[in-house]
Amino acid sequence: MVLDHAAWASLTGPHARFAQGTGQALRYPDDVSPIMAVAPVPDAQAWTDLGALVGPGGLAFLSADLPAVPADWRIELQINGVQMVATDALRTEPSDEVVTLGTADAPEMLDLVARTQPGPFKPKTYELGTYLGVRRGGALVAMAGERLHPPGWTEISAVCTDAAYRGQGLATTLIRAVAHNICSRGETPFLHTGRDNTTAIRLYQALGFEIRRAVLFSALRSPGRNPQ
Repeated sequence: MVLDHAAWASLTGPHARFAQGTGQALRYPDDVSPIMAVAPVPDAQAWTDLGALVGPGGLAFLSADLPAVPADWRIELQINGVQMVATDALRTEPSDEVVTLGTADAPEMLDLVARTQPGPFKPKTYELGTYLGVRRGGALVAMAGERLHPPGWTEISAVCTDAAYRGQGLATTLIRAVAHNICSRGETPFLHTGRDNTTAIRLYQALGFEIRRAVLFSALRSPGRNPQ
């Protein structure tokens, strides 16, 4: 299924305009996202292509099932996660409380992400899709948006709320609003979170998402020495 290789399907599909690389390895620009992908049925050439993409001693960030990792690559970090998909129980709706975020909001978005740590977010991540936020007293206190975009699907990502404003249902409001935009295009929302993030998983399940499969997020160091 396309969601088994969501990053590859995005970079060879609706997000092809962002794709960097050739052959069996692709990535987003560094200022957009650290996410990389290898072909769904990779062979030894995939590791050669991935090594060329990140350079000697570079880091590759993958979120799909890995083929056998060559001995000259080093696993730096692996995080167990889950992939969740929307069911018919998901209620989507726009909200007058949310605002659309863009270039002018990027510094505040980065500041909110730095304080709440929802996952990787780069200076131009907002270009991947529509990002929505909630402001209080003019300040951005919560946001969520769209990241990976395999055909027929859109990932909800960067769901975060300032600690001082949690417990007010802002995440629920934003998820439903982002999902409304996705569903209005005839697409289906999905998302990823850490397997141990039981609080987030319970929230997503309560909203109408279900766990589809386990996902392993990996950071791998390529062979050779980084010239920097």
